[in-house]
Amino acid sequence: MASFPSLRIARAALVSGIAATALTGCMGAGNAPQLPSANFVANQEGPGEEYIIGPLDELQIFVWRNPELGGKVQVRPDGRITTPLITDMPAVGKTPTMLQQDIKLQLSQYINDPIVSVIVTSFNSTFSQQVRIVGATEKPASIPFRANMTVLDAMIAVGGLGEYAAGNKARLVRFDKGSGKQQEFALRLNDLIKRGDIKANVRLQPGDVIIIPESMF
Repeated sequence: MASFPSLRIARAALVSGIAATALTGCMGAGNAPQLPSANFVANQEGPGEEYIIGPLDELQIFVWRNPELGGKVQVRPDGRITTPLITDMPAVGKTPTMLQQDIKLQLSQYINDPIVSVIVTSFNSTFSQQVRIVGATEKPASIPFRANMTVLDAMIAVGGLGEYAAGNKARLVRFDKGSGKQQEFALRLNDLIKRGDIKANVRLQPGDVIIIPESMF
């Protein structure tokens, strides 16, 4: 059986280790850069990036003077669609304009100068156009991105922070298309939601991931 002094030494070492870990976590929380603030309400609404068709999206395809060649179709899980005269055309990853040009090219084999329109009637979107919120929140979710969306909008959509959330240690993970690298930014969700600090509200981009850790204590 270990002596009392040995137990005291072991206990002191354990407490010291926990304190060091907590301190390291706090220091790490301040290392990530912060994004510029966004207003609670945008000063001027503007369009977002062009919509990219995703699996399970529902499309309405119109072919002028040839209605039988169009109709309502749903993008299959494999990312393709089938319409009269066209089989297994890739749709995922394209904008509606790109898809209508591809359909027009295929139909040109059968009719002269077809006029085609593609309208997305039900949106499911790809992961690259969603905002995902995971961790210590009331209901982790993946929500469709919309133009001028901020982190406040995302937190409202998932019901706010969980009871044990360390909101000011939250992270926003973003893929930078220019550099091809993943970036990480610090978020101050406690300040935003519990204190109403407008400077803690930041603008989101399609594909952002918000990670909210739980408090250690």
